[in-house]
Amino acid sequence: MTAARRVGLMSLDDWRALGEDSVGRSELQEGVLIVSPSPLPRHQKAGFGLGMQVFPQLPDEFELVPDVDVVIEEKFPPTVRRPDLVVRQVSSASRITADQVLLVVEILSPGTRRQDLVTKRSEYADAGIPHYWIVDLDSGPSVEALRLEDGAYVGDVVTGVLETTVPFDLRVDIDALA
Repeated sequence: MTAARRVGLMSLDDWRALGEDSVGRSELQEGVLIVSPSPLPRHQKAGFGLGMQVFPQLPDEFELVPDVDVVIEEKFPPTVRRPDLVVRQVSSASRITADQVLLVVEILSPGTRRQDLVTKRSEYADAGIPHYWIVDLDSGPSVEALRLEDGAYVGDVVTGVLETTVPFDLRVDIDALA
């Protein structure tokens, strides 16, 4: 017996058959293709700057991957997100699944703010991703550094300098992201 499918929803195979995205920024939310324009330069510079700060502090067993597809839910209807930064254990796997992710970072944009603050927060928590950082360039800037506890994210909004020991020792100059 096969599962019933709603007309128009994409499978993970349909998603993968699209190939690399060269037009905009696409994600798959419960089988629905969502395409949005590429982020503005301010957003991209902040992501690059954060990556440049985090990369040299990574323990040897971890790697930083920017702007990459992460399969959040494989079963139909699937969900694939494209976070601004991902930290995972060093791997030769060509595809990234949520169970490989230690930290996911989203930088808020006007058009995706609600997605990042509500929908993705819920999806990432349900997928068991241990750490989620939300960077808000319009509030200081700030980083909401969240950790998964009992199936929900908890944490604090940090401005100035973020110093943490979880998921590993890190020091980030948040002001340098603006």
